[in-house]
Amino acid sequence: MKRSGIDYTDYAQLCREADQIDLKLFDEYEVQRGLRDKNGNGVLTGLTKISRIESFQMVNGVKTPCEGKLWYRGYNCIELVKGFNHKNFGFEEVAYLLLFGELPTEEQLKTFRHVLAAERTLPTNFTRDVIMKAPTSDIMSSMTRSVLTLASYDKNCKDTSVENVLRQCMGLISLFPVLAVYGYHAYNHYENDDSMYIHRPSKKLSTAENILMMLRPDKKYTELEARVLDTALVLHMEHGGGNNSTFTTRVVTSSGADTYAVIAAALCSLKGPKHGGANIKVVEMMRDLQKQVGDWTDEDKVRDYLQKLLNKEVFDKKGLIYGMGHAVYSLSDPRATVFKGFVEKLAKEKGREKDFALYSMVERMAPELIGQKSRIYNGVSANVDFYSGFVYSMLEIPLELYTPIFAIARIVGWSAHRIEELLNMDKIIRPAYKSVMDTRTYIPMEER
Repeated sequence: MKRSGIDYTDYAQLCREADQIDLKLFDEYEVQRGLRDKNGNGVLTGLTKISRIESFQMVNGVKTPCEGKLWYRGYNCIELVKGFNHKNFGFEEVAYLLLFGELPTEEQLKTFRHVLAAERTLPTNFTRDVIMKAPTSDIMSSMTRSVLTLASYDKNCKDTSVENVLRQCMGLISLFPVLAVYGYHAYNHYENDDSMYIHRPSKKLSTAENILMMLRPDKKYTELEARVLDTALVLHMEHGGGNNSTFTTRVVTSSGADTYAVIAAALCSLKGPKHGGANIKVVEMMRDLQKQVGDWTDEDKVRDYLQKLLNKEVFDKKGLIYGMGHAVYSLSDPRATVFKGFVEKLAKEKGREKDFALYSMVERMAPELIGQKSRIYNGVSANVDFYSGFVYSMLEIPLELYTPIFAIARIVGWSAHRIEELLNMDKIIRPAYKSVMDTRTYIPMEER
């Protein structure tokens, strides 16, 4: 790789020689790599009242996989989705629950929505001077830059009192849809030479409705489109304190950093393809499948393609069926379970039943094929990202916004965990690393 005419290949080789550690040493010193034990369970590093994940039960003293469950502040997420689905949009209601610990009354929800709407305004000329200044296809980087720049507009930036942090978090929750969509429009205009659309968010619309309205040239969307996106946001809003970006939130919070620095760090963590980019890989994989398999209804051909995926013969040759399996869930991901019904409704509205049937076929076949290949005892199932990418494609959301949409949802969970960390932890998070270097005697320059 060259930059400014400099070849870094030799330097990179020096790094490899200096930094590579013998894998046997990790076992010798009982290092729990990735903060996980040998069974893949996360190392217990904290306590939380915000959410809980269930993926196994103890049966006669034996850890036994069970159907996955996700709880928000004690409420089953599936029940929450069923509760708000036919009455109103749920993003604001569940955000209130995660931040304040209780489901809001009608009056409390009305006030909360009013506060979010009032905060959804960028500083004067911010769009022109910051978002449009350096357009990029990497919208996560654009959002991170915007968040860090917003710190300079906040006179109380460094105040870490709960009142001030809550004000900052609610402001960022409100602004994330604007930062993401405007960042995309700037990129699409300057880099793709397309028309520029900068629609101001409406105080009367929900978060999901505002995203679709601001994104589309004609501002139009159907109620079902908005409700499906709203459901996706709720299901991505929080997922325990141990996921990478939420743990990043707590680590940086424990250092005493300001809210903007904390959320920027969380964004950088979510940006990683091992965390926030899974649904993009699902869509790309399915497009490759559709391209290579002429008849999508032919189960033998689809099965053959999936087998080739696992054998590293097609697509990115990584040996993975994307959207299958999860670091925590085994038998089922509750988010995928509840989301699938909404996906099917949207597919019918969009005339994409054939695509939905193909996704369902892959979901049915993949666990068996993966089990045969890897001999995984606990099995695997479709995770929420398997269907979310398909949903975003039906909503005509560009690939560049898939991970930012995740961030728009997850900032609520980050905010709740930041406040919980501030209230309960008085020490900086500082895990230990065992040094395995050799000591050496200094060699004068003329003797090297």
